[in-house]
Amino acid sequence: MPFTSFSSALSALNANTTAIDVVGNNLANLSTTGFKASACAFRDLVTQSLGAGLGETQVGFGTGVPLTTRQFTQGALQATSGVLDAAIQGDGFFVLQDSAGAQLFSRAGNFHVDATGHLLSAAGDAVQGWTQDATGIVNTNGPVGPISVPVGTLQAPRATQNFSLDMNLNAAATVGSTDGTFSYPMEVDDSLGTSHVLTLTFNKTGGGAWDYSVSIPGEDLSGGTPGTPSVLATGQLTFDSSGKLTSPDVTGRLINIPAAGLVDGAADLNVNWDLYNANNAPRLTQFAQLSAVSANGQDGQPAAQLVRVGLSDGGKILAQYSNGQQTVVAQVAMAGIRNPESLIAVGDNNFESSSLTATPAVGVPNTGGRGKILGGELEASTVDIAKEFTNMIVYQRGYEANGKVVNTADQLSQDTMNLIR
Repeated sequence: MPFTSFSSALSALNANTTAIDVVGNNLANLSTTGFKASACAFRDLVTQSLGAGLGETQVGFGTGVPLTTRQFTQGALQATSGVLDAAIQGDGFFVLQDSAGAQLFSRAGNFHVDATGHLLSAAGDAVQGWTQDATGIVNTNGPVGPISVPVGTLQAPRATQNFSLDMNLNAAATVGSTDGTFSYPMEVDDSLGTSHVLTLTFNKTGGGAWDYSVSIPGEDLSGGTPGTPSVLATGQLTFDSSGKLTSPDVTGRLINIPAAGLVDGAADLNVNWDLYNANNAPRLTQFAQLSAVSANGQDGQPAAQLVRVGLSDGGKILAQYSNGQQTVVAQVAMAGIRNPESLIAVGDNNFESSSLTATPAVGVPNTGGRGKILGGELEASTVDIAKEFTNMIVYQRGYEANGKVVNTADQLSQDTMNLIR
């Protein structure tokens, strides 16, 4: 059956050629971020039975075009210096949208921001997720869309509403002496972001009793006198024999300090001095130690310039401002796909759904079976160079062997034709 030998050998030549093409593609993408290697699966063709017996002698018709399967195994994670680089550890894909509006999936997380603030993949496709709304909230319960990040923007100032001091007043101080007086400057911000220094002055008036006053520089107020502090609030603090603040008690924990007519045109200051912590324990004590402040805090902030935008673990997009504050401005979405091997590669490290692909489940990373997103890392290609070279040698030997079959079948055909002569 020399002619059957021809077709069987030719099918093997075609199959091995395809397999070598797959190996070549794998090796070409040895350094491609997030690339998943393909494997070939050979399959035989239908056989024919020879002779009168049913299946006693069977001869096949060769091999079909090999099936290629994308192997979605975990690639090695490599640390990078890119502030917007991200890698997926576990199952799942980044969700992208191309210029035509088609949904794509990718494991490559080498992202960048364009001039308008859109987060894009290396190929320029829009990364999908959730962006901070007008109220400053990132709502991950809504539909996904292209991620936008602030570019060159200023963070609006926030006027101080509350401040606190953790401090001790010296119980051993003598009334009227130098150590019986203590002052501390507290910086607060107005609605325009201008800083003002409130000076808190404490004077001991008796055992366990201190007077306090809060003042602001006169030049900060339109009705003030430059060089002369304007007193905004006064009162008295009382401590018990164990050094615990007893008056004001927790019901009067907030001391209001108003400042009207600021010269910069900002809204009037209306600041509260909170004497107690979240557990309703006094922040002020009176022990026989030098008067000192151990901690302070206030909830205002000046206007701040955007310094950089980066991607952190969990897929959160953080904006860092010049005042040191960081704000979550977006969240990268992930898609979980039950049968990723059914995806179709469309180039640029991207895949699209086929008719066999299960409906992608899009959600927050590390939920619903989706993997983690790690910031500052990239997933390497899963191509194993040693394995690919081994496969290439096997396919090459298979090609050479079937070439021998073609030559042998051709020789047999010639011998058969010579019998007629």
